[in-house]
Amino acid sequence: MDKSIIQLVDELPADNITVKVLKALDYVAPGEWNNLVGFDNNIRAITGESDAKVIQKIRDRAVTLYQDPQNGYQAAIKVYQTIDKADTAMATAALANKVGEKIGFLSFLTKVTPKADVTQSIDLALKIAVEIIAFCKLNGIPQPNPQEFANSLANNYQNASLIRMVALVCLDGILPLGPDFLAKIQSVISGADTSAVAQNPVFLAINNSLPGNSPSDKLGFINQGFNSVQGWMNNLVAKTGITPQSISSHLGNFIQIADDNLDFVAAFLDQTTNYYEHTGIQTVARSVILQAYTLVKEEIKQEAQKPIQDVSSAAKSDNTQYAVSKTVEVWDGDEEDWYQGTIEKIQEDQFYVHYLGYGSSYDEWVGEDDIRTRDLRSADDNGYAVGQKVKCWDDDQEAWYSATIQQIQGQQYFLRYIGYDSSYDEWVDSDEIR
Repeated sequence: MDKSIIQLVDELPADNITVKVLKALDYVAPGEWNNLVGFDNNIRAITGESDAKVIQKIRDRAVTLYQDPQNGYQAAIKVYQTIDKADTAMATAALANKVGEKIGFLSFLTKVTPKADVTQSIDLALKIAVEIIAFCKLNGIPQPNPQEFANSLANNYQNASLIRMVALVCLDGILPLGPDFLAKIQSVISGADTSAVAQNPVFLAINNSLPGNSPSDKLGFINQGFNSVQGWMNNLVAKTGITPQSISSHLGNFIQIADDNLDFVAAFLDQTTNYYEHTGIQTVARSVILQAYTLVKEEIKQEAQKPIQDVSSAAKSDNTQYAVSKTVEVWDGDEEDWYQGTIEKIQEDQFYVHYLGYGSSYDEWVGEDDIRTRDLRSADDNGYAVGQKVKCWDDDQEAWYSATIQQIQGQQYFLRYIGYDSSYDEWVDSDEIR
């Protein structure tokens, strides 16, 4: 199972080298970023809610929204994670090249690794492309649109999103390439050979996410993306006066830097930090929490206007879901399929069933987890309906788990696992359930 947004946020580190580096850059965007970890803490900080029941509703709705592929939340997380993982390979190449330049007997490394400036320039341009893609996915923009992104960057970016772009300028631009980093990057990508870029490890990692039908089209989008944010980057440098030396100095307040060669420091930070993934998760969490909060507030408002229901009659209906003589479906773990039967006896949550078409020698006691009722009148073409109990296969555990269908979209089903909280909710394909 892919991790839920709750798990991703709860697993964010409170303090590591990535967090220290981002804190060191606070002087560029003072007070913009707090390292919010823990999903409930994010809900409280973002919405101002303190009611535990409302927070739980927001949690549940956020899980559902995150898992819905139409919202683009998972896709945004994926590109943030992919760019950081691939970037580590880029950083290794850049660092190997620096070692090759400075230590004679390792000079052979320069034959197999790209020049650091070229590596770093492509790295930064690809990160901008990823930011544009993620931004459009989070904001429901069907196709990556550099101009829409540039407008939002200039007027709306804040919190984790803003510090991510600040870190991009500082750690991937100024620190390794110097004050004239924009001119260097422009020179590299405008004159880049398409076939060479197509072999770049980061490009290969995110290739499927880049718009365009050919490497040439994709390189054109990368150029367009970089050009769209040059003005914002230039204004940030002019407004804040950031330099390689000031960045290094502030980094030194949080982490011990053993080498004062800034190109080495930049390559080292590329290898040891994952600021795109870390802040990307926080950006997605903020977006999904705000959407969930809006929906929950409307839901609470509507519930307040509903007449009071007869709770006792509802409870009575639930209790009679399984009754003696009731026809049910019974799960056979060996055959991995459901068989029809009738309930002969009931003892608490155990049911003695007789299988239709089989002799009494097959009669047996089964637990509630392994029986279900099914109304085919409301089922889809696959025989499934919202509210129906199903079994879902887990490859990791090599076991079938009971779940109920919460939503249906085409051939995909959103499940809540029985006995597990909403953080395990997920979308699965039709071939994964029975």
